[in-house]
Amino acid sequence: MSSQVIRALLLALLSSLIALPVGSFVAHWAGWSVFCAGLALQMIFHFRNFARLDRWSHRPVVDASLEGEGAWDGIFGRLYRHEKDLRAGIADRDNQIERLFAALQALTDGVVALDLNQQIVYCNSTAEEQLGLALTTDRGQPVVNLVRQPEFVAYLEGGDFERPLTLRSDRGTDRVLSIHVVPYAGDRRLLQIKDVTQTVRLDRMRRDFVANVSHELRTPLTVLAGFLETLQEIDLDRADQHRYLDLMAEQSKRMESIVQDLLTLSSIESAPPPSVDIVDMSSLVDKLRRDAEALSGGRHNIVAEADAQCDVRGSEPELVSAFGNLVANAVRYTPAGGTVRITWKAMAQGAEFAVEDTGIGIEAKHIPRLTERFYRVDRGRSRDAGGTGLGLAIVKHSLNRHQAQLEIRSTLGVGSRFAAKFPAGRVARVQ
Repeated sequence: MSSQVIRALLLALLSSLIALPVGSFVAHWAGWSVFCAGLALQMIFHFRNFARLDRWSHRPVVDASLEGEGAWDGIFGRLYRHEKDLRAGIADRDNQIERLFAALQALTDGVVALDLNQQIVYCNSTAEEQLGLALTTDRGQPVVNLVRQPEFVAYLEGGDFERPLTLRSDRGTDRVLSIHVVPYAGDRRLLQIKDVTQTVRLDRMRRDFVANVSHELRTPLTVLAGFLETLQEIDLDRADQHRYLDLMAEQSKRMESIVQDLLTLSSIESAPPPSVDIVDMSSLVDKLRRDAEALSGGRHNIVAEADAQCDVRGSEPELVSAFGNLVANAVRYTPAGGTVRITWKAMAQGAEFAVEDTGIGIEAKHIPRLTERFYRVDRGRSRDAGGTGLGLAIVKHSLNRHQAQLEIRSTLGVGSRFAAKFPAGRVARVQ
């Protein structure tokens, strides 16, 4: 039996003990009046505290002033502690949920939680950007109503999630997404979305590289094999033999150039960071001008300008190779009578080496892929010009190692401009 019940019984017994002598010696009605008055006082006391409890229950708050009289003080004290513990638990849970949501927002992968009806419960900002969702307006909407690509709908409704779905974005970009469905909490589903655009691009470049190497080497090997077979089976006069041998030597040199460029590219990729030696750019630009004039043979107007007030910090052999490729390309693809301009100048954010020509130019659609290995705008024209298809790949890797960016601008039939932009940290001012 609780202390409150015992207390109530004792008060009732006390009222009875007072009422009995009053009823016996004064009057019966007086005794009953005393007894009823005692009960009424007790009821008023309890009703007052009960009314306070009723008001608090409609708007429960953690209030240290929540106190009662007598037995009610213990009740109000326990309610206060319970409400305080409950609110602390809720606050701790809310903090954990906020940390969980913050972690989901920090993920580089998209996350979409679906309910039993494939309606969106939650998605992080990465998923919003990947699928074009907006949680504030799309919460509770079926995901298939928002991502309507047939392959996505079929994958989600098919129920076979052993392999992820590779989905190409329909939002006007070349983005490729890998979507993996993870069932959780019964029939609920979690979409994990990974951007695999770069992986797909690298895989394509790898396949193209293998195919291009095979093609580039097979052509001269086929020519060599044909000439060797001809020399072995047919008696030729000395003039024809020399002509065939010259053609064989030409194809051998071509294969040697390809292999040498591959070795150069491989050594650049695996080499330690370049040195920070100061490269005299005035002398280097003058050397590049002389090389361009020798390659041109007087067919072009070669102009060179160098800012003598700044040099660059880096590996001179790598920079000579990179800049030399740009200059050689400009000469090769500029018709006779055209101009090739070589410039080196300081800029607000660093310095720039540029090669500008009045050559045949390049269509805009080819520019993003020019630095891929063996990528050619026109295979026949490139081969006639003596290129291996690796020059701009070497340029890009060499410049990247020097924290420089290659900027390409070109207009078909007007000319091209290849600029290497170096950051301030790579520029050495000349006193």
